[in-house]
Amino acid sequence: MKRLIFATHNTGKVKEMRSILSGLGVEVLSAEEAGIFEDVIEDGKTFEENALKKAKFIADKTGEWAVADDSGLCIEALDGAPGIHSARWAGGFDLVEYTLAKMKDILDIKRSAYFKSVAALYASDGRHWFFRGVIRGRISLEASGVNRPKLPYDLIFIPDGYDRTFAGMSDIEKNSLSHRGLAFSQLKNFIADMIKNEF
Repeated sequence: MKRLIFATHNTGKVKEMRSILSGLGVEVLSAEEAGIFEDVIEDGKTFEENALKKAKFIADKTGEWAVADDSGLCIEALDGAPGIHSARWAGGFDLVEYTLAKMKDILDIKRSAYFKSVAALYASDGRHWFFRGVIRGRISLEASGVNRPKLPYDLIFIPDGYDRTFAGMSDIEKNSLSHRGLAFSQLKNFIADMIKNEF
């Protein structure tokens, strides 16, 4: 594998993937850099289905290896919501305000939640693999920290063992703990082994 196309239009994610895979000799391209401008409708029932659908779409269009991820926040007191609907859950409302309003009557000890990320690697010949990352924590009583673009839940998620939200952490600290970082680290190890064994 010489090139890997990341099925995203999010330049921040592409930058993160390039950093993670640096040193492996694999060129990481965004969907746009590969000439793909369409969005894939994420209508799967699981994170795995959505990630696989996006990676397969790019691999089928280009004939090259592709990777995609899907992730979300799962709140146990809300039966796992928002889950795969994390980006669209609040309709036109602010995601943080909507989530805190849903949680207003839930005691601190019942505010358990977790972030889950699934990365799907899709080979040009149709083989595919999944890499998963989960970070457990709780929903805070109020938003705090610095709002990162497209990561609103960071303002209200406190990982287990910490007393501040993801948004209250530096990028380096947060990425070392994050669900996406865990999934991408597994992906990196898999690709490194694959290159080493000429798989």
